[in-house]
Amino acid sequence: MAEAAPLYDTYSRAPLRFERGEGVWLITEGGERYLDFGAGGVAVTSVGHSNPHVVGALKEQADKVWHLSNIYEIPGQERLAKRLTDATFADKVFFTNSGAEALECAIKTARRYQFSKGHPERFHIITFEGAFHGRTLATIAAGGQEKYLEGFGPKAPGFDQVAFGDIEAVRAAITDATAGILIEPVQGEGGVRPATPEFMKALRQLCDENGLLLILDEVQTGVGRTGKLFAHEWSGITPDIMAVAKGIGGGFPLGACLATAEAASGMKAGTHGSTYGGNPLAMAVGGAVLDIILADGFLQQVRDVALVFRQGLASLKDRYPDVIEDIRGEGLLLGVKAAVPSAELLQAIRAAHLLGVPAGDNVIRLLPPLVVTAEEAREGLARIERAAESIRASKVKKTA
Repeated sequence: MAEAAPLYDTYSRAPLRFERGEGVWLITEGGERYLDFGAGGVAVTSVGHSNPHVVGALKEQADKVWHLSNIYEIPGQERLAKRLTDATFADKVFFTNSGAEALECAIKTARRYQFSKGHPERFHIITFEGAFHGRTLATIAAGGQEKYLEGFGPKAPGFDQVAFGDIEAVRAAITDATAGILIEPVQGEGGVRPATPEFMKALRQLCDENGLLLILDEVQTGVGRTGKLFAHEWSGITPDIMAVAKGIGGGFPLGACLATAEAASGMKAGTHGSTYGGNPLAMAVGGAVLDIILADGFLQQVRDVALVFRQGLASLKDRYPDVIEDIRGEGLLLGVKAAVPSAELLQAIRAAHLLGVPAGDNVIRLLPPLVVTAEEAREGLARIERAAESIRASKVKKTA
């Protein structure tokens, strides 16, 4: 009898064991090379695997101090926070270890703001169907998806889901108990569904008219993923609070909650905290990632390569309509809606040694590291074409 695995059975893992990474490539223990268009998972390794500048920053800090409590001043936090506030709408930053923790902080910040203004009854957050905000009890309630809620007891109160993109549904959901509105500018897990600029502007206006806080989940869409530093910039609006993670750490556990001074005004000493959030190793890595992302011309390069990649995907859709139904997304956050079961297409892509990420609505996400070149994007397209050809050939064989 085989020995039981010592790990929780919470993942359906692919039978792949990677030993090392180089830029946009992952290499297995057996030496097979895979083009990583999942960015190490889901939009995480933003500046590629084993990026020399990031590795150097981590090694340099590792020789100094790994961990310091937040009861002390941590210069690395101050430096990274200043860079983030200089580059964004925000005045204040709270560092976390993950996206879910950044969302928890964002939710608490919004609720605490209303409490501090004399409105403790205002703790409800309007969220959207199809959203994914994390795996904690609060964030699965915010996402509202039954598959993540099932079996974990009563849903945490204070989250009201409405249809994505329906401004009248949002308007109707606002009550005297509403504190804010939380949205992903592009739903990732929900099937790579972008909110329109008009919808984002309407949400901003509704918040302003009703004394609500606009909270953005830019965990997946932020730090250059869509070709702007943050996805909301495409809409020309700014939030009051924003959750960031994934790409900001380039693979190191790092998240952040950004807020205006007004939105963060209720978060006084003792109202929130973290043991590891903002540790010196994470701050060194985050600073190194920003060195790359904020360099002159980098985001333009992301946009240029994204255009090549998207045009190539559109061509594949035209040539393989029996395999690819639609292309959606923004920048290097792209989704391929399959005309066959998405698991079948994902398996075929993986057989061509290309890695993607499943999403809802029968979609596969393609999220290469932001350092991907046009040549590497074309290589990815060639592998997707091989996958489409193999599916088509399989269909022909079945009907023969």
